[in-house]
Amino acid sequence: MSQSHQPAPLPGCPSCEEPLDSGDLFCGACGYDLSAVPAPPGDRPTVAIKVPAQGVAAASAGAPVEWPPASGTDSSDLPAPTHRPADLPGVDSGGRPLATADRPAVRFDEPGGAAAEDGAGGASGDFELAAPDPRTVEHATAGASAAGAKVCVACRSGHVDPDGYCENCGHAQPRERDHMEQELGSVAAVSDRGLRHHRNEDSFAVSSAALPDGSPAVVAIVCDGVSSASRPDEASAAAAGAANEALLESLPRGTHPQQAMHEAIIAASEAVNALAQDPGQALEHDQHRQQNAPACTLVGAIMAGGLLVVGWVGDSRVYWVPEDRADPPARLTEDDSWAAQMVAAGLMNEAEAYADERAHAITGWLGADAYDLEPHTASFKPDRPGLVVVCTDGLWNYAESAQEMAAAVPSDGYERPLHGAQVLVGHALDGGGHDNVTVALLPFAVAARGAGSA
Repeated sequence: MSQSHQPAPLPGCPSCEEPLDSGDLFCGACGYDLSAVPAPPGDRPTVAIKVPAQGVAAASAGAPVEWPPASGTDSSDLPAPTHRPADLPGVDSGGRPLATADRPAVRFDEPGGAAAEDGAGGASGDFELAAPDPRTVEHATAGASAAGAKVCVACRSGHVDPDGYCENCGHAQPRERDHMEQELGSVAAVSDRGLRHHRNEDSFAVSSAALPDGSPAVVAIVCDGVSSASRPDEASAAAAGAANEALLESLPRGTHPQQAMHEAIIAASEAVNALAQDPGQALEHDQHRQQNAPACTLVGAIMAGGLLVVGWVGDSRVYWVPEDRADPPARLTEDDSWAAQMVAAGLMNEAEAYADERAHAITGWLGADAYDLEPHTASFKPDRPGLVVVCTDGLWNYAESAQEMAAAVPSDGYERPLHGAQVLVGHALDGGGHDNVTVALLPFAVAARGAGSA
């Protein structure tokens, strides 16, 4: 079923979230005075449309994945494509360059270059922040963590009782998924509900595994639920978990990281498809929304054996920010979106396309009603250290170009990835927080060359 032009669900009561009918002046459940509620802000959630790229789907449908040629093979006899930074932006899983004269979506932004237009800017308005502010919660909770108690996210001083309310100000605490943080060695991720959504429909997974030679592989997966679909929060959680499990199973066997990423996206797609076959709590979970197939987007990154492998379906992105900010940053993924198609077809320039209200309509996603699953993968071999930024559009709406993203990353993001992720989420909240925000940071280290190295 097409997910474009779905009727918007009736708004919920700001107090109890009870669905409302058109013309209601008071909530029938709790009596809330609706005349005092400001008009809802314009929102740009992730939505999906079924418009395959001209010539791409037909050419690639049913074709086997052909990995780019490389100088060596791994233990499974699969090519191990490697690219120097000068070769960026690499190739996708079909062996096609990500950027050409006709498809300039993946590009370098030179220092001082013009920044792309932000299509989702705007003031945040008067909204109450229910989820913790990622830039200050670390300091506010330090004392409470030592005492084994949670600190209220509203007053920052009262302890939270077992029922989830602040003992000082009485403020109800956000649900666990409204704000999530995880740090695992050198990789870290933060996900936040944002300021205008009633729940967090993003999800992530970060992990590490040992390759057959004992060297580490670090993984980050970020998923964004399609808001026009049913149970998008379940879809993103299922996809992130399935992709992560697939990678943790295949990488230690010696599977080439690029093939492992491709297979992980397939596994994630199957997990999301299974939700449509097993509705579970769908009616209770979202009883006022038209029931259609759960869907989400996915983007991921693997650091293993000196390689940086990225994979994606949808419009979430990966950016490369060199540790030396004098070097140019880059965007390593190409959106599956209406805007990217318009730019690729030469019908609009990038500023015009991303300013259009249809810009965020996606043309690729994971779900039972997806037109045709085409996982994109690319492999890079950086010759200098840098920070890999894996994020949903809830962040890049406010830092669209690679230069803008690099400017938003704090100077110590390479050394303190969790702090860097918190700052980036705060950047999105300061910009308006129109969408859920999720970002993972992976510092990429390059081994020092020995005296006899070529």
